[in-house]
Parts: sequence; C-alpha cells; structure tokens
Amino acid sequence: MKAILFTSRNCVELSELPDPDPANNEVVIEVKASGICHTDFEVLKDNYGTGAFPVVPGHEYAGVVRDVGSNVRNIQPGDRVVVDPNLECKLCRACERGWAHLCENLGAYGVTTNGGFSEFSVVRSDRVHPIADVAFGHAALAEPMGCALNGLDAVHAPWMESALVFGAGPMGLLLALALKNEGISDISFCDIDPQRVALASSFGFDAFVSEPVEMSKFSQNMDLVVDATGVPQVASQLPNYIRNGGRGLFFGVCPSDARISVSPFEMFRRQITLAGSHSLNHNIPRALEVIRQLGPTVDPLVSHKLPLKDVAQILGTKPPAGSLKVQWCVD
Repeated sequence: MKAILFTSRNCVELSELPDPDPANNEVVIEVKASGICHTDFEVLKDNYGTGAFPVVPGHEYAGVVRDVGSNVRNIQPGDRVVVDPNLECKLCRACERGWAHLCENLGAYGVTTNGGFSEFSVVRSDRVHPIADVAFGHAALAEPMGCALNGLDAVHAPWMESALVFGAGPMGLLLALALKNEGISDISFCDIDPQRVALASSFGFDAFVSEPVEMSKFSQNMDLVVDATGVPQVASQLPNYIRNGGRGLFFGVCPSDARISVSPFEMFRRQITLAGSHSLNHNIPRALEVIRQLGPTVDPLVSHKLPLKDVAQILGTKPPAGSLKVQWCVD
C-alpha cells in the first residue's frame, strides 16, 4: 500500500508498505479521507509526543472497514467509520478520572503508531465509530470538532451570551460553530487576514480585521474570549476583553517555551477564569452529531482536497498560502 512515512525527524517519504492484517481486536480501514493538522508538523519535528519514528502520520480520518479480527463482533466489513485516535493507558490518575486525553502515557494513531495517511490503516475496534451516511470528508472533521467540543467543555456556561474568537482559521471556526450550536448567537471574530475575516463573515459571524478602533468596543465586554491563533502576544490579551465573571480559553497551540504575563489581582478582583484544553476525550459520537446537524455548512472549511503525493509534499514543506483544512480524499 502507498503511505506517507515520517522516517525520522524532519524526513518525509511517500513509501510502499505491506498491507496490514488485523489482530484479534482490530479492524482494517480503507482510508477515504484524511486531514492535515498542525500537530502533524509538530510530530515531524519531534516536538509532540514521545517520538516514534518511523510512523505514518494522520489522526483525522475516515473510511470503509475492509477486514476485521476474529474477536470483533460489533463491526463488519463494509461499515463506514471514523477513527478516534487517542490511545490511553487506563492506569494513570487521569485515566482513572476519565480524562483519556490527559493520560500520562498518551499515544495516538498518527503520532505514536501508524495513522491515516495510508491506503489502509489497522485500528483497534473500540476506536472506530459508524458514520452512517455522513460524507467521508465531513467525518474526517469529527476529530478536530471533538477538540473544539473539549475546549467548550472547559469554559462554556449556560449564562453565556457573547463570545470573541481570535483567529478565523479552521479550528476557530469549528469552535464558533460549536458555540452557535450551543445557543450562543453573539459571536465575533478578529483576524489579521482579510480573507479569513471574509470567510468568518460568510458563516454569519461578526468579523473584522484587528484594529484599535474595532477592538475598543469589546473591552471587558465579552462573556467568553478565545485564542485560536497560538500566538503568545494574542493569548496575553484575553483578559482585556473578558467581562467581569467571564472566561477565557487558550485553544490555539502556542510554542512550548512561550510565556505571558497575567495579573493575579485582576483575576481575583474581576473573578476571571482562564482555561486551556488539549485534544479530545472520546467525544467523536458527539462531534459527529454536531457535524451532521451542520451539514454542508462545514464545506468551506476544507480548502484543498489532494492526492496523497501532494499531501506528502505539503507535510515536508508547509501548507498552501491561504489554506484552511487540507485533506487527502480518495473519492
């Protein structure tokens, strides 16, 4: 089978690998759609996880079951499925609390073991979920939507009426769509890219290019403020826009060595909550339901559908200018 392989740090190849066979509790998926995530670039740089070269990247993927192991009963060949990539140890304190995504020994398909940028992928049967008639490209968005929902779980409250999101990229937009699905209608976007501002506006959100005059109206006036940029300078500004008693979310992935300044007195006096969120916590079925409800609304989030060789080239360099979600799509 053809597969993208991270052979070592910063080395990408389009390779031929043996077709996988399932173990007793595994299934083999013929991959139909697999999306690029920023995490894939960090895995290649050996900045994420434990470093498991050589490894097939890709943790946002869906396809058709082609073979099942002898102990698999609830999944059949021909089933259309999506993968939940996280592999927790089930032994550490976080796992005991049900926080699989915070496992002290967390692994994942596409990170510590072969993932979805291959024609076939072997996956534990308890890590696949049926997608019924959801399009494969939409189903491949279930993992990032699951991350967005995990972020909302960290900060959302029934009293919230307004939200400001910095960064109108695919993850910021998915999070905003999830917020809208939760009933928050007053959602604004700030971005430095006019094209992304226009895209956010096309979804019905109030969106603008970052300028002091535009920003002033949000000063200490929003129930929820989200950084979806991963830019430390942006993350440091969240308290400036949070209403007294409101909440802020660090959702974008800042550099691991970045530091920002926060006033503990301000957090105390204004009773502000700042939270972070990481990955998803086995909420793929919930994410699929949100995506099913959104339907064609999510189509503009996928800017490129490419063959595997082009995805390999992108992973070895950088995403195309102006791109949003980039997917390898077979059909």
